[in-house]
Amino acid sequence: MKLDWLIIGGGIHGVHIAARLLGEAGVPRERVRIVDPGERLLERWRTCTATTGMTHLRSPSVHNLDLDPWSLLRHAGKPKRTKGKRAGKRRKDKLSLFAPPYDRPQLRFFNDHCDQVIEAFGLDSLHVRARASSCTVDCDGVIVQLSTGQEITAQRLVLAIGAGEKPERPAWAPAGLEQVQHVFEHGFDGWPEEGTTVAVVGGGISACQVALRLADEGHQVHLISRHSLREHQFDSDPGWLGPKYMRNFKRESDLDRRRVLISNARHRGSVPPDVRRGLRIAIDEGQLSWHESDIKAVEHGSGPLVMELTTGGRIEVDRVLLATGFSSTRPGGSLIDELVEQASLPCAGCGYPIVDSSLRWHPRIHVSGPLAELELGPVARNIAGARRAADRLVGAARTAQVTDQERPA
Repeated sequence: MKLDWLIIGGGIHGVHIAARLLGEAGVPRERVRIVDPGERLLERWRTCTATTGMTHLRSPSVHNLDLDPWSLLRHAGKPKRTKGKRAGKRRKDKLSLFAPPYDRPQLRFFNDHCDQVIEAFGLDSLHVRARASSCTVDCDGVIVQLSTGQEITAQRLVLAIGAGEKPERPAWAPAGLEQVQHVFEHGFDGWPEEGTTVAVVGGGISACQVALRLADEGHQVHLISRHSLREHQFDSDPGWLGPKYMRNFKRESDLDRRRVLISNARHRGSVPPDVRRGLRIAIDEGQLSWHESDIKAVEHGSGPLVMELTTGGRIEVDRVLLATGFSSTRPGGSLIDELVEQASLPCAGCGYPIVDSSLRWHPRIHVSGPLAELELGPVARNIAGARRAADRLVGAARTAQVTDQERPA
């Protein structure tokens, strides 16, 4: 199979980029494919968000997967100007789809909108259900070997690989112990049975949402965090979405310094105000217990687990669920490691790609998501980053089309 564009990754970034290449750049659909091992596009996104019990996104409604940022609001429809109780009910129904502030969409409604985008652009038919096992570059393009044995050659490759492949597991958490699982591990099926005593480890939004879901389901819950609750509406300041902070970021030529700026800008382990309020209410009502401590050791045998805290306390639980986020190291594993070596791709001291303004890591290879953050800044990983990356890639696709048309036959 020979293509113009091959996208590795069928998550938020891969789906949005594919839609933009088709809908804005005018790339013929038969010349585009998305490689992802999931049974359906956005499978990893759906699994992780469902596990946490998320009800509304942290991002505002303008951060969605359609071409037009206002598409999600239009998808909600406008209430008719009807007098009486019926009009009030319609306004209430519409408002329930979004949470203040910033019109943050309900997860189920957001996913429904994603399905409509996928259907509108026929992206399901472009989904190659496989894992990319290796990539090589030659004069004809990028050759990608798949786990199915299939081989695809593309003129241009987009690495839309997220951090979701590498959940962060603390050193104290024994590997292979069935009673200790990370909620974002592939194939996670360890949701506790009714009436279980559970420790949730982590201090960010995912840990708090998991703890609240467990408490609502009637479990006895201990939330263990190394730090106090850090309240931030977003995972980085909104100023990073525009020139307020990005102007100086772009002026910084030292990539090690850019890495420091990104690390300092991210509100890791933080929760938005509404989640913090819910957590405080649950604590005050005795639905869950919160411990500000690290974990020294876990004793396990035939009975319950005993967690020894660095504060000196000891907690006896049936299960431990880790919600400690994802690794900050470069995603992509051996696929990217081997590609870097084979194609001599430039990397900064942190191991992340050095790319140009078109997110080009190589004349035939572009990046999105975490791999693009030294160019796009701290928002690169989220939905806003997907939209920003797609802006660059649409421009690159249009330039490539002009170049191809000018090339002698």
